[in-house]
Amino acid sequence: MKRGLGWLLTGALLAMPSALAAQNRGIAEPGRWPAIAASPRDVAIEHRIDRLLAAMSVEQKVGQIVQGDIASTTPEDVARYHLGSVLNGGSSSPGGDEFGPASAWVAAADAYYDASMRPSGRLPRIPVMWGSDAVHGHNNIVGATLFPHNIGLGAARNPDLMRRIGQATAIELRVTGLDWTFAPTIAVARDDRWGRTYESFAEDPAVVRDYATAFVEGLQGRRGATDWLRGPHVIATAKHFVADGGTLDGRDRGDAQIDEGELIRLHAPGYVAALNAGVQSVMASFSGWNGVKMHGNRSLLTGVLKDRWGFDGLVVGDWDGHARVPGCTPTDCPAAIAAGLDMYMAPGSWKGVWDSTLAAVKAGSLPMARLDDAVRRVLRVKLRGGLFESGRPSSRPYAGRYELLGAPEHRAVARAAVRESLVLLKNAGVLPLKAGARILVAGDGADDVAKQSGGWTLTWQGTGTKPEHFPGATSIWAGLRDAVTNGGGSAELSIDGRYTTKPDVAVVVFGEDPYAEFQGDRADLLFDDPKDSLTLLRRLKAADIPTVALFLSGRPLWVNRHINAADAFVAAWLPGSEGGGVADVLFGRVDFTGKLPFSWPADATGRPVNVGDADYRPLYPYGFGLTLKDRTPATPIAESPGISIDASPVGTLFARGRATGARRFQIDGTGDSPQAITGATDNGSIAVRPVDRDAQEDARAVRWSGRGRGTLALAYARPADLSVGGPLTIAVELKVDVAPAGPVTLDLRCGSDCSARLDVTKQLAALAGRGWTTWRVPLACLPELDRSRVTQPFALSTSARLDLTLSSVALVPHKDSPCS
Repeated sequence: MKRGLGWLLTGALLAMPSALAAQNRGIAEPGRWPAIAASPRDVAIEHRIDRLLAAMSVEQKVGQIVQGDIASTTPEDVARYHLGSVLNGGSSSPGGDEFGPASAWVAAADAYYDASMRPSGRLPRIPVMWGSDAVHGHNNIVGATLFPHNIGLGAARNPDLMRRIGQATAIELRVTGLDWTFAPTIAVARDDRWGRTYESFAEDPAVVRDYATAFVEGLQGRRGATDWLRGPHVIATAKHFVADGGTLDGRDRGDAQIDEGELIRLHAPGYVAALNAGVQSVMASFSGWNGVKMHGNRSLLTGVLKDRWGFDGLVVGDWDGHARVPGCTPTDCPAAIAAGLDMYMAPGSWKGVWDSTLAAVKAGSLPMARLDDAVRRVLRVKLRGGLFESGRPSSRPYAGRYELLGAPEHRAVARAAVRESLVLLKNAGVLPLKAGARILVAGDGADDVAKQSGGWTLTWQGTGTKPEHFPGATSIWAGLRDAVTNGGGSAELSIDGRYTTKPDVAVVVFGEDPYAEFQGDRADLLFDDPKDSLTLLRRLKAADIPTVALFLSGRPLWVNRHINAADAFVAAWLPGSEGGGVADVLFGRVDFTGKLPFSWPADATGRPVNVGDADYRPLYPYGFGLTLKDRTPATPIAESPGISIDASPVGTLFARGRATGARRFQIDGTGDSPQAITGATDNGSIAVRPVDRDAQEDARAVRWSGRGRGTLALAYARPADLSVGGPLTIAVELKVDVAPAGPVTLDLRCGSDCSARLDVTKQLAALAGRGWTTWRVPLACLPELDRSRVTQPFALSTSARLDLTLSSVALVPHKDSPCS
């Protein structure tokens, strides 16, 4: 059936009874948003674009608005389909080697460029752009400078430092032949349970606003300068438009359920600043506003960003984010282009997107005028950036100058950033340390550059690395050791805190393990302490050893017991590769200047606590930070977290239509974020709705569509130990309404890269049509895994069609049950 333009646009735009009703349905009023003075365009560039558009085929135009990931896009694909851009996702790299040499990146950049410039009849040749997530330095490259993550930079309150960080990052990108970064992130995180809180500079939009200007100018240069977007500079991206940090319950890719006034007040200032600084790319958010996904929100992408603000650069999507628009799939979404997207980020779906978009244009359901406008924007950015004249990436300024990766001057900027990012929350007199002292350095984070650098470090999640992947980096231990050695003292590294000679003082480094995006979403703010650093701190305290606690984290967490067990407590955030900056401050070479960029919670509930709230009761307020002159009293702070932390991981997990206790009932898809099930919930791969069994809405009907892998899961709030207490069985009350049309698996999970999987296709097929029954699967039937840290005791997944109705799920003592 032919789909007209009306299908492509949000139907709610056609008629709304009032402005309030419109904003409650995710439709913005552009006139309410602040105005931005438009910058004049280069007439010569615009005329050149006119000539290019006139000479391009429709196939070439479509190709220019498609971006594929290098893991699934070859140079030949770029040549054949005229793709406008490629990217390297969080875990993709040239040749699939995440730890390969920088020279491989230059060679790959040349290969994609050469393909884009290959003659193709009479069509004009248009150079390809390569985008990369250089979010805390050129963090995909072994040996590059790793700056503190944004949360630490926010503590520094130093826009000029941001400018210098942007400049250094741009040069290191240029070394590897790249010309476009997906940075800066200018989210204003308002719920610290969000897994991307560390990518936010602050809960205060004023800090984000000031930093957006400085960071964009550091990366791109100043608009009007001869080296703007060229030479040592690259194309920057303001992301993720808009309110990615304002979603309900801090859910990544969730929904910001706020009125338009709050949307403007909190989440617009950073974008106004970035646009005024000349940012050339804006990335649409995965998330939505009042039920409308941002990739399909015409009122914001076109009405506000382009029409009201006059943005004339390009709007790029996020990783298959267009598939979140109702009626869309990863391979088919002209609605996103109609709404204002200018370039699909279609990592592995690019070919299907190319085909479906071309078909929509030829059918007239996607107007040629909208396609031409999107292509014009892509070409404008490429022309402004000098891509048509700059030649092969390897021939451009700075390319191949590998000595600039991790250059001393760049590391010096990063070390200064570390010093300014540290926030002193408590000091009973143990700081500053004396360089001539005997110092014990303990904790699992003491000598671990990967842990101190966090997610988006060489790999997407920041995991799977080894010490040799960080040449030139300095761990926190190494920095402390060097300071003590130079001062005539002695330092001992003991991860577990055991020692032979009693030290004068101990520094314990501990905190969160690396994570990124939705993998870091939390149900609460209780620090899980997987390495039991609290016992270590208390043991040192009992031995009458003065102790400094150095906490590595991507957000404030409830650590009251740890604070009480230490004589000094430092929020070190995720400092990156230059651990020597920590020693500079602990030994008093420079004083603490960092101030909290986020309010520190008084309990672990996860209830949002932001400065300016009517009921504002943090443990430490926004902007708090001691200096070495300050002393804090030894009065203990409350140790009640406000949540249950000793709930049994066994027993009933799901009943009466909802998860029990602090457990979470959720769905997710391939590469997607978990989505909490509230009422009727549908992510395209799997749909869940409440139904009646014995009482109103006491069960859930679950339908897998067969359009992509979907998972129905129950998750613990924090890892649970199922290795003790005897054998267990998963008991599920259900009825299988439609037998599985393909393989179905049952997983027991202990993290993003840890699971035990059992094929249960035959078991479920045998239950089809038999009505309500109890399906039992002994955990012993699943492959072995570390059951001391289970995160999801039940995860049912398939890519095929399957319908079932779920009444309850429980972990019960094992009974005789077959494994198949």
